[in-house]
Amino acid sequence: MIKRHPLLFVLTALLVLLALWSWQNRTHLAAFPGIVGAYSAKEYCSCRYVVGNPAEYCAGYVKQYLPLSDFLDDAARKRVTARGLGSNQTAAWTGPREGCQLQPQADPLP
Repeated sequence: MIKRHPLLFVLTALLVLLALWSWQNRTHLAAFPGIVGAYSAKEYCSCRYVVGNPAEYCAGYVKQYLPLSDFLDDAARKRVTARGLGSNQTAAWTGPREGCQLQPQADPLP
């Protein structure tokens, strides 16, 4: 098989190695979707409500390569909610000494 189809063999070997690597790092890979929304919500909240920058500046500051599917800035309550890769994360301003903190998830997404 190797002499007849070397490209197929190499692709199969790479696929097997990728599957093994994915299995070994499954907990890290499972946590990744939550990081996108959490980073955006926390950094935007800090930029906007702790530092006091304008909304347009903070939106550009937290822009990532992976786009957010939803973003909500509740200026009245000083809360920011970001949804990215299927995970919803909320950060809220807690006070001048504490700054912004991520809020615990109440229920998993459907």
